[in-house]
Amino acid sequence: MYSRVNYTIVGLFVLLFGIGMVVFSFWLAKYGFKQHYKTYKIYTTESVSGLSKDSVVKLHGVDVGRVKEIRIDPENIQRVEILLNIKEDVPITEDMVAHTVMLGVTGLLSIEIEGGTNGAKRLEPKPGYIPVIPTKPSWIHRAKRDIGVLVEKLNTLATQTDKLLNDKNIEAFSDILENTRVLTHKSVSVIDEANATLATYRGAIVQINHELEQVTSDFSKITDTTVPAIKTLMDTTQNFNRVTLKVEKSLDRGDYNVKKIFEPMLVEIEILSDQINALAKEFQESPSDIFFKSRQQRRGPGE
Repeated sequence: MYSRVNYTIVGLFVLLFGIGMVVFSFWLAKYGFKQHYKTYKIYTTESVSGLSKDSVVKLHGVDVGRVKEIRIDPENIQRVEILLNIKEDVPITEDMVAHTVMLGVTGLLSIEIEGGTNGAKRLEPKPGYIPVIPTKPSWIHRAKRDIGVLVEKLNTLATQTDKLLNDKNIEAFSDILENTRVLTHKSVSVIDEANATLATYRGAIVQINHELEQVTSDFSKITDTTVPAIKTLMDTTQNFNRVTLKVEKSLDRGDYNVKKIFEPMLVEIEILSDQINALAKEFQESPSDIFFKSRQQRRGPGE
């Protein structure tokens, strides 16, 4: 009798404990029954390996919902359709974008929603209509794509390098280096010769300048000597004209004996005429001798 009472008490305690646990579970989950969600969908052409039903959906890092369903798009088998349950009070706008994010190093994926502005139009589900949130490539997808492009470029570079560094091209490159060395050596020699030529040319220019200065100086001296002589000759001619005029007037009056007066003058005129003729002849034959050579003046007869 005592054993039956103990079993009854234990069974009653277990029954009450089970009922309490059920009531307690319902009490903890009562807010979940009151939470309402809106359904959205996204499309992606990436692999969704690691993403599963009930995976977390985040907006700017805040949990706002769960993944409701993952399936192949029946209208396009090249993309995956993902249905999202997002809390009713969370605003979803047209300028938001979604993408997959890896959770740590576990390999599990979640959905991350980014962007959105206060003035943008909201996406509101309607009966028979599920709005679509735009997507963008995930960081993993971009990294894989960039790595693939990089590997392809490295392969192309390696192929081109093998073509460039074949034995024929290496030999040709060696010939180019040797020719460059020879050309550089010849260029140095040519530069040295050019410098020597320029030095000689500078010396010649200096010498020419010196000679030009000397010729200019000599010409100035000749000018200083010739100009007074020409002036004196012009003065003598004018005086001779005046004297001739006076003589003509005196002859008209009959004041002088022409023969006695003109005998010495005729002799002088004849001597002067010979000298002028000789000077004119010498000027025609060699004008430079008159300007650049010094000569002693010829003496007339009786001098």
